[in-house]
Amino acid sequence: MPSLISLVVPFYNEGNGVDLFAQTILPVLTAIPDTEWELVCVDDGSKDDTLRRLIALARQNSQFKIVELSRNFGKEAAMTAGLDAATGAAVIVIDADLQDPPELIPQMITAWQEGAEVVLGRRVDRSSDSAAKRLTASWFYSLHNRLSKIKIPSNVGDFRLMDRCVVDALQQLPERQRFMKGLYAWVGFRTVTLDYVRAARNAGESKFSGVALWNFALEGLTSFSTLPIRIWTYLGTVGAICALMYGLFIVGRTLFMGNTVPGYASLFFAVTFFGSIQIISIGMLGEYIGRIYMETKQRPIYLVRKIHQTPASPTT
Repeated sequence: MPSLISLVVPFYNEGNGVDLFAQTILPVLTAIPDTEWELVCVDDGSKDDTLRRLIALARQNSQFKIVELSRNFGKEAAMTAGLDAATGAAVIVIDADLQDPPELIPQMITAWQEGAEVVLGRRVDRSSDSAAKRLTASWFYSLHNRLSKIKIPSNVGDFRLMDRCVVDALQQLPERQRFMKGLYAWVGFRTVTLDYVRAARNAGESKFSGVALWNFALEGLTSFSTLPIRIWTYLGTVGAICALMYGLFIVGRTLFMGNTVPGYASLFFAVTFFGSIQIISIGMLGEYIGRIYMETKQRPIYLVRKIHQTPASPTT
């Protein structure tokens, strides 16, 4: 009996690429033997005609299931909604921009059929990305894996296959502030990695600005490690010891050499430097307290406005 596989695709303002995505992905999926497919397309509150085009696809092809969110909740929430709506024995997450090659999907299916529970797509060539993005991504992976016990594979994005047991495990995680790459790594399971070359976008533009990427990185660093906040404890201890030693030095110098006129420059530097350190440390505390605050609200990760799907025609 053919296995049902779910393809989860988040969409946000990808109207120009919807038809191209369908035209590209469907021939690849239909050519894979012993499989049946459902395409779970999540519209994350798009402002353009993405939803209209997706609904048109669903009316033409019963394989498409369109999950319409009530507003824009962000990609992490959209992927969560797609995973919750997927019913397949395995689930593949892929972006709508086709930078992740659909041609790799048959190899993922083969690895899954051979016993892998997670099949990762790893980008070995990111020349389609800007030099700044490649450099900052490298810094992020290196820093995150140094700070956190949960190691995220470098240059591995959301493009992956997961067995149903992995999806069920992810659905047990209650976080509202979700960093999916970290959650994928946290659940573990038997993993196989396939390499590929990242292509340029076929349509549209990236939805992640520099500020958004910075916030995303900060989310990742604070989601799986308390070391950033612990660092400030160490810095405070070192600062206190240095201040004590300097205080003893001043007392000794005053006793043996008399009182000297203090320098304005050194005083100004000390006040501004340690004031800045205090502000940064308070900001780091605020990041963690803010996460606690958001989690205690227990709001749902996303809200579904409607699911659009055409019932399959009965076979005779």
